[in-house]
Amino acid sequence: MAVPRETILQELEGLPEDQLREVLEFILFLKFRREMERAWQHFAVAVKEARAITQERGITDEEVLAEIRAVRTKQ
Repeated sequence: MAVPRETILQELEGLPEDQLREVLEFILFLKFRREMERAWQHFAVAVKEARAITQERGITDEEVLAEIRAVRTKQ
């Protein structure tokens, strides 16, 4: 259902300040959620690509974990 911007703006006109703050917080939440969804999508693609590379090179999950532990130990 498409809602014209004008309708939203008209509805905002009559709201008291405290409710306008709530509307703003909700808008910011929606934007944050959208960005989080995009970030998770990018992460999923990166993991898929990394798994393809390890499979192509014959690297096991255990070897990957061992490498991660070794790097973390050095830090």
